[in-house]
Amino acid sequence: MRHLKSGRILGRTTAHRKALFRNMVTALIRRERIRTTLAKAKELRSHVEKTITLGKKGTLHAKRLARKVVTEKDVFLKLFGPLSERYAQRNGGYTRIIKIGNRLGDDAPMAFIELVDREGEALEPKPKAGKKAAPKKDTAEKKAEAKPEKEKKAAKKTETKKKPTEAKKGDKKKAEAKKSTSTKKAAAKNPAKAAPKKKQSGDDKK
Repeated sequence: MRHLKSGRILGRTTAHRKALFRNMVTALIRRERIRTTLAKAKELRSHVEKTITLGKKGTLHAKRLARKVVTEKDVFLKLFGPLSERYAQRNGGYTRIIKIGNRLGDDAPMAFIELVDREGEALEPKPKAGKKAAPKKDTAEKKAEAKPEKEKKAAKKTETKKKPTEAKKGDKKKAEAKKSTSTKKAAAKNPAKAAPKKKQSGDDKK
């Protein structure tokens, strides 16, 4: 019977298991997101959250207890600095576990464990209560507004079609006027050529 024996053994000795979770707590606080097996992630959650609570206390005794778990100096300073400020208004629940399927090879269930409110996460701006959203227009009003625009476009198309025909007519008129002026000039220079030849009658031939 396992009375008062909590926690997962994970197939390791006590010393090996403690060293494993020291390294994992340090890595999670430094990177704020790590990938591991689901069983380790569930067991790691309690270790990390207790360590962050020590960082929020900030007392000398809490620092000595946290120093047993966090093995690197820069991570230790982050724990008692930015992380304690970030989670000052949050009472627990500093981590999140996301299942990502099974691992190839041994088919072990894998998961991401990460700190909530991470630096990389973008918070969506919430709409202010004072400002009201503009009411959406009805579909009938939209259709009524769209009709004049369609009519304008149709009128433009007809104008573009009419323009080339008018231009062709103007070109023909100009060509005819040029021909008439050229014939008049030629008649003025050589009146003999311009005058029509008369047919000779039978008396003239004799």
